[in-house]
Amino acid sequence: MLTQLRIRDFAIVEDLELELAAGMTAVTGETGAGKSILVDAIGLLLGDRADSGVIRHGAERADLSAAFDLDALPAARAWLAERDLDGDRDCQLRRVVARNGRSRNYINGVPQPAQALRELGERLVDIHGQHEHQSLVRREAQRQLLDDYAGNTALVNELAERYRAWSRLRQELRDLRQASSERDARLDILRYHLRELAALNLAEGEIAELESEQRRLANASQLLDTGQRLLDELSEGEERPIADRLGHGLQTLDGLSRLDARLIPVGELLNAALIQVQEACAELRGYVQALDLDPAHLAQIEQRLTAAHQLARKHRLDAGELPALRARFETELDALEHSETRLDALQQAVKKARMAYQQGAEQLGERRAAAARELGERVSQALVELGMPGGRFTIHLERLDKPTPSGLEAVEFQVSANPGQPLRPLAKVASGGELSRISLAIQVITARAARIPTLIFDEVDSGIGGGVAEVVGRQLRTLGERRQVLCVTHLPQVAAQAHQQLKVEKQTGGGNTHTQVWPLAAEERVTEIARMLGGLELTAQTVAHAREMVERAVLGSVGAD
Repeated sequence: MLTQLRIRDFAIVEDLELELAAGMTAVTGETGAGKSILVDAIGLLLGDRADSGVIRHGAERADLSAAFDLDALPAARAWLAERDLDGDRDCQLRRVVARNGRSRNYINGVPQPAQALRELGERLVDIHGQHEHQSLVRREAQRQLLDDYAGNTALVNELAERYRAWSRLRQELRDLRQASSERDARLDILRYHLRELAALNLAEGEIAELESEQRRLANASQLLDTGQRLLDELSEGEERPIADRLGHGLQTLDGLSRLDARLIPVGELLNAALIQVQEACAELRGYVQALDLDPAHLAQIEQRLTAAHQLARKHRLDAGELPALRARFETELDALEHSETRLDALQQAVKKARMAYQQGAEQLGERRAAAARELGERVSQALVELGMPGGRFTIHLERLDKPTPSGLEAVEFQVSANPGQPLRPLAKVASGGELSRISLAIQVITARAARIPTLIFDEVDSGIGGGVAEVVGRQLRTLGERRQVLCVTHLPQVAAQAHQQLKVEKQTGGGNTHTQVWPLAAEERVTEIARMLGGLELTAQTVAHAREMVERAVLGSVGAD
């Protein structure tokens, strides 16, 4: 819910900070005092279009901020978490509007576009009246509200999953049918490619082995000559080889070590070196003896490498990837050869998924129809109580041309505000006061299923008075037991029903005009309601009447509990 509102240099507000509570809060004041400024400020924080006209005269910018408690708002917390904007239990919105008309927007201190404020705002506040945040005029919100009222949430989620499963299978079937239409041509191509790959019969890793063997055979003469020369230098040459010289040095050092024991480690190193040289000579001798000059074998290897590289270029890949390509072609060939069987199975799966969706959608549609009748009757009755005699409210379910994740019907709220008038979509109700009262009736009845925690009603008392005004007040108070309700009103019958009251007052001084807003204590409330009853001159009778109205509202609330 909305817990704090800060307004600086906005319209005729210089500096205002409000702490807001749960329940119903009435906003009252003289005509022209600026009661709607609070609503306008909240609307701007929720992404309304900004322009420099909202800035207080003489100031350079308007600075607005609000804090919301998200404890009971998992949808808002999830929205923030998806965008890495989540913080503590509170959410901070801020908007700064400059003289050039541009605005800077922040969510939890992070700059964001105005669209982000609108998206988040739809999860936080509903402003009822002729206002762009009026969620009830949106068809999707109407559908969601009806489903919430009917307790359809689990069924809607299950239906959406069935729709997704059906869609996946349909797409798979379309892909398979498309592949089947090209099946014969593709089979011929695959079989031709596989014959070439099978003829080559290249093993995994064989290219690297062939290239290594080709390098060895192509350079066999150099390897043989150089290897023999190195072997002669080490142990078999006519001149004194390294191995003989190491052996002679070891004998000489052996005699010296008898004279000085410190030479023993040197002898050990020479002995190890001699052993290593002798082992190297043995390995090199075996290599030279085994080395074979075989031009025919070299030609065979080079021919195989050439064939592999030519085939690889044809498929635009490296020669070493040919075995993997063969495996892929074999898998595709097998799938195509058995595609008819798969096609039959997939067609049956699609049919089964469609029937599962259809059954769920029909069940959901029946529940919606029953809930629509019940909710329509209850709201119509409430409209009469709210001063709209002859008012009718219905929920029209229109069968859609094609299935959707949310079912087979579109939901539209329709209303006739006056006797003899035809039913029209709620979005086309012209009067802000009528729209507010219709919204109030719907919200009170569906309060248990509501998702948005803060409701703001503007013009709810337009064109009403007397007993109807008291009914409106009681309805708002009832709604305030479950939701946070802010109501801008000029009727004492409505204000008296509030759990708390804010007074808006325009003050002039020093050639400047500004608006102040403050919460009223108990006695101040009585005085303000008396003013609303009797004007500027307060009499003992109007004060007593005002006190009685407030006390009656409290007693009525206790009795209802």
